[in-house]
Amino acid sequence: MTSTTDPNGAASRRDFIRTTTAAVVGSTLATSMNLPGAWAAGSDEIKVGLIGAGGRGTGAVDNVLTAAQGVRLHVIGDLFPDRLKDSLENLSKHGDKAAVPAERQFTGWDAFEKVIASDVNYVILATPPGFRPTHLKAAIAAGKNVFTEKPVFVDSHGYKTVLEAFEEANKKGLGVVAGTQRRHHAAYLEAMKRVQDGAIGDVVAARAYWNQGGLWNKPRQQNWTDMEYQIRNWLYYTWLSGDHIVEQHVHNLDVANWGVGSVPVKVVGVGGRQARTQPEYGHIYDHFGLDYEYANGVHLMSMCRQQAGTPGLVAEALVGTKGVLETQDGVRYEIKGPSAWKWDTKKEFTNPYVQEHTDLIASIRAGKPLNELKQVAGSTLTAVAGRTAAYTGKVVTFEQLAATDESLAPQKLTFGPIAVPPVAIPGSADTM
Repeated sequence: MTSTTDPNGAASRRDFIRTTTAAVVGSTLATSMNLPGAWAAGSDEIKVGLIGAGGRGTGAVDNVLTAAQGVRLHVIGDLFPDRLKDSLENLSKHGDKAAVPAERQFTGWDAFEKVIASDVNYVILATPPGFRPTHLKAAIAAGKNVFTEKPVFVDSHGYKTVLEAFEEANKKGLGVVAGTQRRHHAAYLEAMKRVQDGAIGDVVAARAYWNQGGLWNKPRQQNWTDMEYQIRNWLYYTWLSGDHIVEQHVHNLDVANWGVGSVPVKVVGVGGRQARTQPEYGHIYDHFGLDYEYANGVHLMSMCRQQAGTPGLVAEALVGTKGVLETQDGVRYEIKGPSAWKWDTKKEFTNPYVQEHTDLIASIRAGKPLNELKQVAGSTLTAVAGRTAAYTGKVVTFEQLAATDESLAPQKLTFGPIAVPPVAIPGSADTM
């Protein structure tokens, strides 16, 4: 991966895939073979600090405690006391490894600062994505290794913050792995290695889908302010989630970028709010359809949907001059063409939600920390650009988007009233 801040300054497709695959496979092999070097550098104990104790944060702690030896949850923080309490109850199955005394449990707006200021050496960031750039910047400034959930920002201001954090992590020799777990999935890694070796020839087109039914919503409680209600239902507010193209579809866009070998240069598309129109669903869209173009002329057809009662399709495809790679997570991973190949879905492999932590810990202990922050920043920017194109109705170039400094966050984070932005209508505003 290139270390420049140009979102389009990537290496060639094969170099890009080779670098990413080699880094992950190398750390995976070191762990699976239990090589001495994987455990020799620095202290073996991984003291985890969790920031964001919701379902995904709790799941990430469960994953990291399974991922390697010598790991324990040391500190936990969340805005809401009930989420923290529920998380610790769910993690109690791990016994002493997840037993956090009251003096290391923090709640409130400054909980993340208290977690980072503690003596942890491995921070998990799992709050709503709108908070991610601030938390990444703080954790890396404090010298912590980081596992960050995806996406890593929701606007162009966050993009700049994350790129700065990437450079700072490199300077400090810190490990950062992101929750784009397909990068640590054995079947995806094998498929991408074959693409890199020329099994489908040159990539000439790509497709990415995340189409599904509806998602959860939490009814408003009488004592909740507007701010609390929005954070409790963070999926439906762009300043918190980035819209579902950013929060969810980023996985498939990341696979497409991985296969093509760069991020796109421009995007045009449509989207709207057709089925999920009630106020409890905030102001985000429920469907997007986008056409991305890469610098080499490759086009990516991107589609995502969250509409109750509709059939699901979560899949990617890379079309090459000699064949096609088709992936449908958990269902099939297959190359069609002269170099035909199919992953045996009955083959045992480590859960990628666990493997991503195993790889990060192994890289830290080997003194060769992984830093995935730039690659996930590129894929997050891909999603933000797609949202922007659909919201505005414009062709959006990545150079143009990266040059802006839009922040969607409210000026002050405090419990109280906060307006819901209007649903974006293409042509009605000039907002990026």
